[in-house]
Amino acid sequence: MKMIDQEVVTKKMGGRLALNQTFKWIFMAATFLALVVLAILLYRIFTQGSSYFSLEFFQNYASRRPERSGIKAAIVGSLWVMGVTIPTALILAVGTAIYLEEYAKKSKINTFIQTNISNLAGVPSIVFGLLGLTVFVRFFDLGRSILAGGFTMALLVLPVIVVASQEAIRSVPKDLREASYGMGATKWQTILRVVLPAAIPGIVTGSILAFSRAIGETAPLLVVGAFAFVNYLPEDVLSTFTVMPIQIYNWAARPQPEFQQVAAAGIIVLFIFLIVMNSIAVLIRNKFQKRY
Repeated sequence: MKMIDQEVVTKKMGGRLALNQTFKWIFMAATFLALVVLAILLYRIFTQGSSYFSLEFFQNYASRRPERSGIKAAIVGSLWVMGVTIPTALILAVGTAIYLEEYAKKSKINTFIQTNISNLAGVPSIVFGLLGLTVFVRFFDLGRSILAGGFTMALLVLPVIVVASQEAIRSVPKDLREASYGMGATKWQTILRVVLPAAIPGIVTGSILAFSRAIGETAPLLVVGAFAFVNYLPEDVLSTFTVMPIQIYNWAARPQPEFQQVAAAGIIVLFIFLIVMNSIAVLIRNKFQKRY
């Protein structure tokens, strides 16, 4: 029985190759367009903000005069907020992922939980801000504090880290688990010494991407009550605060044209923060990928 008609295949091959080339050029054009837009954006930001990007910019607080404005309070506030957000989100998200992948049995309740976690990843950030305002600021009476802001941002990134952690844990080969059980290890020992180390590259990559989103978010912290003008440093987790995105938003909204350049300098600082965080994620991922 003749399975393949060579004549038909030859006739269709020309069209297939043409279609393949068409999609290749479409994807290449999309990539080139994205790179051009990114290059224009970076050029615009660096040419506008370079004149205000100095040591004094990092040492000064916010001011009504653009030449005296600095980002010191916003940088320290962002570090405080991320200091609350990162451990809170990591502990809750990785714990949830371990339970769902390693311990939970297939049931309607677990399927319901899994579906809602996936849906929460697409909820607008302003909704998490309203949730944080209701729960942390008013119900737990934390006020407009770093703790309330950090917990709110942890809720924002929690679904993304849970989904990324689940995928990373799921991708660990079953052979590793069976080998561990065969040597007499318990389930928790297998998770701690075999599954988690092998899943760390995926968990770290997803987490850093989520935290990069958190450090650039403005809406939830505005709702929770972060200040737009701060000329002091927070002393503890119950202090009021501001963060870099809100400070940049405040500068960009001012009518004086000089503040547009100050805002561009703030964007450069935020951009450097994101590059550093992503670089750390790549280093950790490469280190553990070589080991496992």
